[in-house]
Amino acid sequence: MRADIIEATEFPDLVARYAVRGVPRTIVDDRVAVEGAVPEPNLLDAVLQAAGGRGESA
Repeated sequence: MRADIIEATEFPDLVARYAVRGVPRTIVDDRVAVEGAVPEPNLLDAVLQAAGGRGESA
């Protein structure tokens, strides 16, 4: 697993690409997005969903 942290004000092209409206916004495998600071179980659900597992909608 790899994580990148991007400063939204410095990368407006990425803000547009990922439809960032608030921060933090976590994108998992370019398929699942999680808006805001969420509890670990919610983030795990997003990772599992992106991996094709049994995670719930994030």
